[in-house]
Amino acid sequence: MIALLRLLAVALFAIVMFVFGCGYCLLSPRNPKHVFTFGRLFARMSKLMGIKLELRIPEDAYQRGQHIYIANHQNNWDLCTVAAAVTPKVVTVGKKSLVWTPVFGQLYWLTGNILIDRSNRNKAKGTIDQVVDSIKTSDVSVWMFPEGTRSRGRGMLPFKMGAFHAAIGAGVPIIPIVCSSTNDIKLNRWDNGHVIVEMLPPISIEGYGKENLRELATLCREQMVAKLAQLDEEVAMLDGKQVRSRSQ
Repeated sequence: MIALLRLLAVALFAIVMFVFGCGYCLLSPRNPKHVFTFGRLFARMSKLMGIKLELRIPEDAYQRGQHIYIANHQNNWDLCTVAAAVTPKVVTVGKKSLVWTPVFGQLYWLTGNILIDRSNRNKAKGTIDQVVDSIKTSDVSVWMFPEGTRSRGRGMLPFKMGAFHAAIGAGVPIIPIVCSSTNDIKLNRWDNGHVIVEMLPPISIEGYGKENLRELATLCREQMVAKLAQLDEEVAMLDGKQVRSRSQ
């Protein structure tokens, strides 16, 4: 019953977001400001899902210059968890097939995000060039998921090189964002416990080039894996305390 109520609520939310969201975006289509606006709106669904979401970002997160943001990509819950960390003037990079996703896909395109065709290596390379050009010719930053696909409880998957090619090509630092594990969240459970999303310090690309691109990717991944383990341990302690308090 809980799952059914949540599905109905999400369906209603999606319809409202599509109708009013697409109408709003049509006033200034493909404007990067929309990604921040709707990222925050989708993050509010975390309460509906019984998630206690904690966002940890630096005080100057909204005033920083251009960066490549990289985040772990777990499952569909990312839409109401890690989306909370989106900062102003950020666009994301997603697979081209997203545009055909009912309701969400059209809004995703209208908000100004970049679509990549992963089935075509030449087009994928062209998209990385597009990311670099977007950064160099505007004031936007770009958000990418270096795992390339959802991990679905398998830990952090190996990183693809696109985000790191883009960072070096554009000459901007990399900011990792880590969301604690969400694979245990259930639709039919009222209380899904804590989820922590944390923005890590920037990683400089100085001294890195195409010849040591993988070293940069390894450095970023190691930091994110360590932070994920730390956040999961913290969440386990927080939720463990809650369980004990409810049982007293």
